[in-house]
Order: sequence, then C-alpha cells, then structure tokens
Amino acid sequence: MTESSQTPKKPSLLDAVIPVFFLITMLFSSVFIFDDPSGTNQVILILAASVAALIGIKNGHTWREIEGGMIDTIKTSLQAILILLMVGSLIGTWILAGTVPSMIYYGVQIMSPDYFYVTACLVCALLGFSIGSSWTVAGTLGIGLIGIAAALDLSLGISAGAIISGAYFGDKLSPLSDSTNLAAAVTSNDLFDHIQHMLWTTIPAFAIALIIYLFMGLGSSSSVVIEDIVNLQNAMRESFYISPFMLIPLLLLLGMAIKKLPALSTLICGTVAGCIFALLFQWDSVVALGADASLNPFASAFKGLLIAMFAGFTSVTDNPALDELLSKGGMKSMLGTVGLIINAMAFGGAMARTGLLARLVEAVLSRVKSVGGLIAATVGTCIGTNILAADQYLSIVLPGQMFVQPYKERKLKSINLSRTLEDSGTLTSALVPWNTCGAYMTATLGVSTFAYAPFVFFNILCPIIAIIYGYLLIAVPSLDEPATTSKD
Repeated sequence: MTESSQTPKKPSLLDAVIPVFFLITMLFSSVFIFDDPSGTNQVILILAASVAALIGIKNGHTWREIEGGMIDTIKTSLQAILILLMVGSLIGTWILAGTVPSMIYYGVQIMSPDYFYVTACLVCALLGFSIGSSWTVAGTLGIGLIGIAAALDLSLGISAGAIISGAYFGDKLSPLSDSTNLAAAVTSNDLFDHIQHMLWTTIPAFAIALIIYLFMGLGSSSSVVIEDIVNLQNAMRESFYISPFMLIPLLLLLGMAIKKLPALSTLICGTVAGCIFALLFQWDSVVALGADASLNPFASAFKGLLIAMFAGFTSVTDNPALDELLSKGGMKSMLGTVGLIINAMAFGGAMARTGLLARLVEAVLSRVKSVGGLIAATVGTCIGTNILAADQYLSIVLPGQMFVQPYKERKLKSINLSRTLEDSGTLTSALVPWNTCGAYMTATLGVSTFAYAPFVFFNILCPIIAIIYGYLLIAVPSLDEPATTSKD
C-alpha cells in the first residue's frame, strides 16, 4: 500500500459515523444469525477497524501511522490480558484445591434463595470498598457466589448483575480504587472531595438496586429442594476434602489485595497457593486429572496441576449438576476473551489515531445548550468511548480531557465532571461485551454480558440519576458556590 506524505485533513462527521454504523449494523446482524455471536464479534471488530483505517488513509494518514495507533492502544490492555489469563489459572487450581467447592458447600448452607441477590450485592459491595477492585471481587468472591447461585438453581444473569453491582459500588467509593483515583486526578480534584460528591448519585442508585434485588429474590422460584442440596454436598465430599481450612487461598488473595500489592503478582501467588493446597489435600484428584498409564503418580500430579492451570478442571462424577458446576477454569477458557479484547482495542486505536473519535465528541459538544445537556453529553461520550475504545480507563481519560474546558465555560466546578466520569465511564464499562471490563466479567463469572447487563441495576441507574440531577440542577455546584455534599 502506498504511503502518503500529505498532511492529514480533519475528518468529516460522515467519516466518523461510517465505522460506527458499520460496527453496530454488523453486531446486530450477527446476533440474529448466530446463537453465540461472541466469536464473530472479534471478526466484526477488526473489520470495523479496517473501515476506520481506510477512511483515515483517504484523509491523508498513512497505514503505518494507523497501525502504530492500533498497536499502541493494544499495549494498554496487555496488563488486563495477563490478569485475565491468570484468573483462568486461578479458577482451575482453586477448584482442584477444594477452595471453590468449599465456598459453594458452606455457601448453600447459609444463604437463603429468597435473600441471595441482595446478600450477594451487599457482601460484594463491602469487599469492593475494602480492596478497591471490582475485578478482584468478581475473580474471588464472585466465583463462589455464582457457584452457589447455580447450586440453588437461581438466575445466573440476576446473580451476576447483583455481584457486579455490589463490586462496582464498593470500587467506586473506595479510596483504594484506581478508577476513582484516576477520575479525581484527570479533573484535578481532591480524592476525598470527589468520593464525597459521588455519594449524591451513588447512594440513591445503590439503595434502589438493593430494593429491586430484595423483591426479585422474594419472588424467585428456585426449584431446588433440600434433598438436591444434600446430594450436591455429598457429591462434593466424595470428590474433595471440604473444610473451612480450604478457604485460606481466598483469604491470602484478599489480604494481598487489601495491601494493594500488584494484581498480577497477587493472582500468581493465589494460583501457587491453590497448587500447594491441591497437592496437600486433594492428592487423588490431582493425580486423577493428570492420569497417564505411562507416568508415575508424582509425574501425573505435576501434569494434573498444569492441566488445571491451562485447560481448567474437569469434574467426572455420578452427579451431573456437580460436573457442570465445577468443570471450568484454565487459561484456555480465557483465550476467546483475550482475542475479543485485542480486536476491540485495535478498533479503538484506529478510531483515535485517525481523529474519528475526537470528531464524534466535537459533534456532541456542538449541540450542548444547557447544564443538563452538558452532563448528558458527558455521559453519552463516556458510554460511546466504552463502546468504541473498549477500555474503562480511556472512557475516563479522553472525555475528562475533552470536557474540562466546557465545564469551565459553564462555570461549573470540575468535581461535577469527575463524578459524571465515574457515573458513566467506570460503571458502563461492564455492560459492553467487548470492553475489557465486560469481557472480564463474562469470562470470570461464566455469564454472558447480554445475560447479566439488564440486571446490573446500580451501574444502569447511576448515569440516569446523573443526567436527572443535571437537568434539575441538583448537587451541581458552580464556581461561585461551595461544593454540595451529602451532609448539606
């Protein structure tokens, strides 16, 4: 392809809309054609990136420049990809070690189906606030809670929605959260002022979500009877050594997360702990997983650990429910999600490097006529960035940089911007299947984004409440007045 030396021209609005229209049309088409469009989504995203690249070349960008933008954007997701792969290994080894089976075993004893959704949301909120990471909550407590929901025959979509709602509530209000710190830093606000101002939207949204989960739980129709639960627990005891002691790997991981140790190293330690506990307490299961007539027991055990880390655990018992519940995990189970993230980031990189993303934002700002309109535009831009750039952090940084001046021109305190970035950028990331957050939640919890998205009530309500506040001028302090707090 011929490289051009001309100065790139500014893209038109039609230029910017074409790749988005192509992407949306193709995605909706695949939903109607395929029962599971997750694989085709990867192809569609890279095709959409190609459309954006062609428009960029038409406008004077070189292929090498656009390709560089795609690669640079993909680089920003490498940490998330490594974390995702390690979570796969963690799940495989924790099942093999008896950690996940023990969580499910004791969980079905103490959690009532009627109050499961609201309890799961509250517990995840508390843990999320303690460690400041929605990903860690989903990858630890979330795995056990989804297993309990499956054992109780509850809706996995609603259960995942409750887990994610709680995890993001805690993450959003935690001073340990990277996204919370980022939103405050991008807008040059004090971290604790930012958190306090978020209470205006966060508390009402969470309260409404809890009420909905409570009533949905009371109206749930779990078909599981006591005998089914007892049979499941007996099957677990026959296959694993079940004990509260098996929860130590979970406590170790949470302790490291609370100390804010690097996520990747924390997950590696959690996986190693799972391997050690599997060898110490589940020797027969480890050997059975790697069973090979040509190998001695020790070699088979080594092979079993590697299989659990890469291919996941496979349960083979006389209890089909148990086999379905525990046959999961491994790096291999995450490879489809990794491919989705890479292609999504390539599309976002092409859109950003060719100026198409900035052109869309410019078009949005040109139509803003009021404070409510400005906040609505911020929300829409954050959601759009989550869809187009496929990354939560970009949905905070890019709109944060683009809207600083418009908020000043409207004489609004920047703390309004930081709150709105969190209400929309942080919280809607888990609702987009190809966003790093949506892909992670789907891969970790084993529930598709489309299945849980309608039930992540907290994440859905926050941006709606933010827009309502904007139009009604509630808790939207101007530069001429002190920041309104929940204590006023």
